[in-house]
Amino acid sequence: MDLSLLKNLSAARILVVGDVMLDRYWYGDTGRISPEAPVPVVKVSKFEDKAGGAANVAKNIARLDAKVGLLGLIGEDESGQILETILKGEKISSQLVSVCDLPTISKMRVISRHQQLVRLDLEETFTEQHSQLLLNRLELVLDEYDFIVFSDYSKGSLSLIKEMVSLAKGAGKTVLIDPKSPDLHLYEGADYITPNLHEFKLAGGQTDSEAALAASARDLISKNGIKAMLLTRSEQGMSLISAAEKFDFAAQELEVSDVTGAGDTVIATLAVMLGAGMEPKDAVEIANLAAGIVVSKFGAATVSPEELSRKLGQYLHTTGEHYQTPFDDVLQHIEFAKQNGETIVFTNGCFDILHAGHVRYLAQAKARGDRLVVGLNNDESITRLKGAERPVNPLDERAMVLSALSSVDWVIPFGSLDENDTPAKLIEQISPDILVKGGDYTVDQIAGAEHVLRHGGKVEVLEFLDGCSTSKVISKIKQ
Repeated sequence: MDLSLLKNLSAARILVVGDVMLDRYWYGDTGRISPEAPVPVVKVSKFEDKAGGAANVAKNIARLDAKVGLLGLIGEDESGQILETILKGEKISSQLVSVCDLPTISKMRVISRHQQLVRLDLEETFTEQHSQLLLNRLELVLDEYDFIVFSDYSKGSLSLIKEMVSLAKGAGKTVLIDPKSPDLHLYEGADYITPNLHEFKLAGGQTDSEAALAASARDLISKNGIKAMLLTRSEQGMSLISAAEKFDFAAQELEVSDVTGAGDTVIATLAVMLGAGMEPKDAVEIANLAAGIVVSKFGAATVSPEELSRKLGQYLHTTGEHYQTPFDDVLQHIEFAKQNGETIVFTNGCFDILHAGHVRYLAQAKARGDRLVVGLNNDESITRLKGAERPVNPLDERAMVLSALSSVDWVIPFGSLDENDTPAKLIEQISPDILVKGGDYTVDQIAGAEHVLRHGGKVEVLEFLDGCSTSKVISKIKQ
């Protein structure tokens, strides 16, 4: 497996087409039964809106740093407007088509103590006439993408999917489909379909034995003009089956919290890894790991490149390769983490020659929250601060060493003359929940402290480990 291709995630250009939805969550506590009917009373304390259906597939792709567009149908209503706003925040290029006669598909879930009590669905089935609108729009935007993912939830948006696949293949695109119809002939021409076991059986698949499963899968893809099938098999993992080969991948998460949206993550990860240049077997292997991560989370969750990199290190029993978030993407990753409710900790320094004091200090900083961002002085800044012989190690190498630490989530450089070699502007951009600095500083001496405190955050000063300093290391080497 060539893990260096993880650096190419942003090169993937993917369009998701399908049934988009607005997922609404109402959270609260239950302490009594209603006097009006034998149902629990939920005192709602929090509301949350998320992109659902095909929009969740696009969200998964965006969280993996790929370029993604979304084509679907919404109503001319408040739910459609909310969904458009969510997509904008997720950096998804929205190609949604509004129809005046039907509502945006919406699902409202009432949740108490991590249990779903009821789901309310607001939806009507879109017609072929509506689907024609998507087909027309698809023809206009097709050239902007290399991979087309069709996410079918049987809501009518893909009534003309046969024509859509034909159009995409005619333009030389790689097509992936999460199917819902048992009539696989509708997906003729697709490069990959990703049914689950239930959908596979409805389409005529046999599961009495591995031999029967493989034979029936090959028969289905052969008869219906499909290149390969990625069969998701719950606790049995998944299988990639083509005319010539079958690869099996064991499930990677034994303690399942919630399987909601796992199929979305699988097809999204598969598309991104193929778009990054991976071989199909390797792309499926990583998609399987991604599924293992999301099912350990609650609700329709996503996976970050950093999470995948850590999981890959455990899976391959190696730390020789790891994913270092490109500097240009760090701010967006931080914003995604904030949307997930994670606590962001920020610290900064030169970290020219990493030593035990640094390692302990960064571990203590990370312990203050969920994610640690390290602002790293650029080379010019260090030269101005430390003298002409510094830095010993250039910026990219210092960033690579820091990124390899389990305590560090992101590294982002700073330091220019107009910033007075301080991270103050960077801290204003990030607005961390907790700002940490090591040494003998008082809070009023720490760059960015005023901003953090003004926005409701905390500022903490940690002690350095006695006897550890980069200057002493350099002096000892010279001696």
